[in-house]
Amino acid sequence: MRDAHSPNFQWYMLALIAATSTFVSAIPSSCMPVLFKEISEDLGLSLVQIGTIWGIANLAGVFTSLIAGVLSDKFGVRFFLTVSCILVGVTGALRGLSNSFVALMVTVFINGIVKNMIPISATKTIGMWFKGEHLGMAMGIGAMGMGMGLMLGPMISATLLSPWLGGWRNVLYLYGAISTLVGILWFLIGREPPQAETKVEYAGAVPVGQAFSKLIRLKALWLMGITLFFRSAGITGMTGYLPLYLQGLGWSTASADSTLATFYAFSTICVIPLSIFSDRIGSRKKILFPALIVTFICMILVPAVNGIAIWGLMALSGAFMDGYMAVTTTMLMETEGVGPAYSGTALGIVFTIAQIGSVISPPLGNSFASIKPGIPFVFWAALSCIALVTLILSKDTGPRKIRVD
Repeated sequence: MRDAHSPNFQWYMLALIAATSTFVSAIPSSCMPVLFKEISEDLGLSLVQIGTIWGIANLAGVFTSLIAGVLSDKFGVRFFLTVSCILVGVTGALRGLSNSFVALMVTVFINGIVKNMIPISATKTIGMWFKGEHLGMAMGIGAMGMGMGLMLGPMISATLLSPWLGGWRNVLYLYGAISTLVGILWFLIGREPPQAETKVEYAGAVPVGQAFSKLIRLKALWLMGITLFFRSAGITGMTGYLPLYLQGLGWSTASADSTLATFYAFSTICVIPLSIFSDRIGSRKKILFPALIVTFICMILVPAVNGIAIWGLMALSGAFMDGYMAVTTTMLMETEGVGPAYSGTALGIVFTIAQIGSVISPPLGNSFASIKPGIPFVFWAALSCIALVTLILSKDTGPRKIRVD
């Protein structure tokens, strides 16, 4: 492995961050919706209980996202990601020991405590290594790693790994072992940029109270958090419910799982082009607006169609999924008053607000299925529409905007 002073070392770090997103943040989480049918049959879970479990990991994020930003600022991303990935592996494997709804809810919550810390620290690391016109592209590559994992989890977990390994429990054990190995990689090869090259004072040297006091007064931070609240609520609810909804329509398990995988596959394919395009046009909101509009249209149409049309809607809405997150985090780090010194804490604040939406949305949306199975999609579509309103009030960023200001 090359020295951290090498001009190309940042690309090695970006590859490690992308791998972390794939194997630690994404796959162990995205496997759950396609395993829910098997889990519910084993543990006797209702649809609302499934929605509760899907949202409970995000409840942990409400309490840990801000802490993650502060701790990664304080102790450094290498140490923080080493410990976090190993803990994700151990707690993720513990989910496989659950023998009841309460036990599964508790283990998923504990796993969520550490799992939700990783995206914040990983995003901060990208911001430390990449600057200016390359930042959007780098965020896109990091998000592509997440998208790859979100695609692979539904694709292989229920139809391939569960029959091969002997059930959902062993699938979770396997993913736990892989997450632990990624943590060991961070210990062996993870690095932070040399202080002399970054030419900034990182937030580790900034008192936590000072950072929080400064950021909490930023209107732009609150607007991004509220927008992401509604965006994340809609996407989280939809992805947790979709396989069960399609199987209820008579789809096979493989077809239902593949539809969710298609959503994530198009997200993975499009995230880098969207991120680069936002750099080229010098605007972040010109990507975010179409993303919210397309998501609204696709979700509200899902209950009205069947067959290949649902595949098409999922592909279209999925094209913006990870691209939206990559551009949003880039926009946050470019926001005046944030910068590298406060990036971890800022990400923690915004992600905390977003996690609240992801907690409430799945069980609430699933409860509407008792009226009619397609109603939850209408509810989640409405949330995307609300996000449009708050996005209008947000100030745009981007390379051109920054130079003009």
